[in-house]
Amino acid sequence: MRYEIRVAGHISETLAEAFPELEHVVMSGQTVLFGAVVDDAHLYGLLARCRSLGLRLLEMRRLPEWTS
Repeated sequence: MRYEIRVAGHISETLAEAFPELEHVVMSGQTVLFGAVVDDAHLYGLLARCRSLGLRLLEMRRLPEWTS
């Protein structure tokens, strides 16, 4: 599964390192974290990390799978 998690504001490179399994891009006053999520427990862990770091979640959505 691939997910996109949008949080308010521009997070620093140091803060982005709290999510080593995800890529990120900063745009339009928000940061988009995206990448593979193994299972529901992994997803809940990512959301818990956002909360513990004080990030304000704007949107979370599952992305279509890549096909080759």
